Amino acid sequence: MSATKARQVRHNTAVQVLGRIGMGCYGLVYLLIGYLAVRVAVGGGGQEADGRGAIAEVGSTAMGGVLLWLLAAGLVAYGLWQALLAAVGYTWIGKRRSRTVKRVTSGVRCVVGVSLGVYAARVAGGAGQQGSGDQKQQEFTAWLLGLPAGPFLVTVVAVIVFGVAVGSVVKGVRRTFEQDLDLSRLPSGTRRWVERLGRIGYVARGFVFAVVAVLVGFAALTNDAARSGGLDAALRTLAAQPFGTVLLIVVALGVAAFGVYCVGAARAQRG
Repeated sequence: MSATKARQVRHNTAVQVLGRIGMGCYGLVYLLIGYLAVRVAVGGGGQEADGRGAIAEVGSTAMGGVLLWLLAAGLVAYGLWQALLAAVGYTWIGKRRSRTVKRVTSGVRCVVGVSLGVYAARVAGGAGQQGSGDQKQQEFTAWLLGLPAGPFLVTVVAVIVFGVAVGSVVKGVRRTFEQDLDLSRLPSGTRRWVERLGRIGYVARGFVFAVVAVLVGFAALTNDAARSGGLDAALRTLAAQPFGTVLLIVVALGVAAFGVYCVGAARAQRG
């Protein structure tokens, strides 16, 4: 697809609507991750507190099959919308370097959205859960460690994830996420809540990603893929610390806040 055609598709009304609905679905996943993390904090059990666990939680409801298909469609739509933004989006960002970073970030969100959507569709179609997020993370880490200079490569991954974590925290503290929103589309009361939830959510999400980076770093130092892990492992690591229950509940509420932010900001998201 040419750049001109991609821009035309990006501005298509149906694409915009589907992308925003998809952003709401993406937010729902984070909201459920926050809920599952609270369950981990108070009881230590339940579904794994990650994207796959959130999808499994949806599937466990009375109308799970129907909801999973809707969630799958929404997540894939969100991923494809992010693919368009990665290709030709963020024209409102003046600095070329900043625009490139945002496009790369959208590319990552595209992969996450589509992969979660496909996973939801597989579960809805009766394929069952195909392993946990932590297991997939450990398998990927083990594959990297098996390559020449494997520990170095895993260290690079840890540094990249930590960079994403710092970027998320900075985004929340400095409120730079507002660059990608047209807040005039929202009522004044909703606008204030979106701003607040965005700040809390981005900081909390960055904190969790920082823990993920530490786990991946330990895997590199010890040459042990089992030390690695994803969101669920990071949240359970927090729970194991002194005052871990309180700490995890605070972080979980922050992660849930990011989910609500995505739902509330979908209408205002620049596309």
